[in-house]
Amino acid sequence: MIGAMAVALALDATIGWPGAVHDRIGHPVTWMGRLIAALDRRWNEGDARARRRTGQMTVAATLAAVLVPAIFLQSAMSDGLTATLVMGVLAWPLVAARSLHDHVKAVALPLTEGDATAAREEVAKIVGRDPSRLDPPGIARAAIESLAENASDGVIAPLFWGALFGLPGIAAYKAINTMDSMIGHRTPAYEDFGRAAARLDDLANWIPARLTGALFCLVAPAPKGAFAVMRRDARRHRSPNAGWPEAAMAAALGCRLSGPRVYADRVADEPWLNAGAPDATADALSRALDLYRRAMLIAGAVLVAVWIA
Repeated sequence: MIGAMAVALALDATIGWPGAVHDRIGHPVTWMGRLIAALDRRWNEGDARARRRTGQMTVAATLAAVLVPAIFLQSAMSDGLTATLVMGVLAWPLVAARSLHDHVKAVALPLTEGDATAAREEVAKIVGRDPSRLDPPGIARAAIESLAENASDGVIAPLFWGALFGLPGIAAYKAINTMDSMIGHRTPAYEDFGRAAARLDDLANWIPARLTGALFCLVAPAPKGAFAVMRRDARRHRSPNAGWPEAAMAAALGCRLSGPRVYADRVADEPWLNAGAPDATADALSRALDLYRRAMLIAGAVLVAVWIA
């Protein structure tokens, strides 16, 4: 299983998910999203107790829908290099290393050139905060935070669960993460219906988030100092998991992250990570991408080394 995850990461980092393939068959995450949306429309009704129950049913139904074919495919595979390659190809679309890099790079390029308008348009594609309220440091901060958090959610966590349990592990994780992104919100519509999905996502990301933070610390200019900041500040974040890679990234870059931000419907007055450091800049965003590339290279090297061993 570890070898298959190395193959999946190599394929995704090299070519991503080709547009021609997406146009023809779509993407597994969008297939999961359609199922979750259909269950949301059908079951998200009633009082709080009923919504909690149907939310749990949604989690169970979605996991069953992805686990049954994943277990069948994996059980049909024999041991050997061919099986490893096939499993790697099947796991490939469930790793988002290339797309995350490209989306953040699309913010970094215009921001570096001083085109804040274009940078706002690009950052609005990857964060939920109000882009019209973002100055250049705010744009850089939002993109860096998205890069740090999604390095865990989109790359390390899928690889972690895939390395442990193969195709069922990576498929189940992506289903959990997709449910959390769609229904795991603290809003009137999803406070009860999405509770099970949100809590399961927190549990599934507990170890990967800390592994991702450790990777960012390892590639930081001063690893020891980065570890110290991560341990000190990670728990200040509103999320039990996102604070670890974000605090590590803040320390590695020598800037502050998190802090107050404006969404379309509210203002989130969050504490700073690495408080006292300067604001993020376009240069910091470019360095964040370099740190991300190096961290993912280490992750891939570890997978290959363990596979060979």
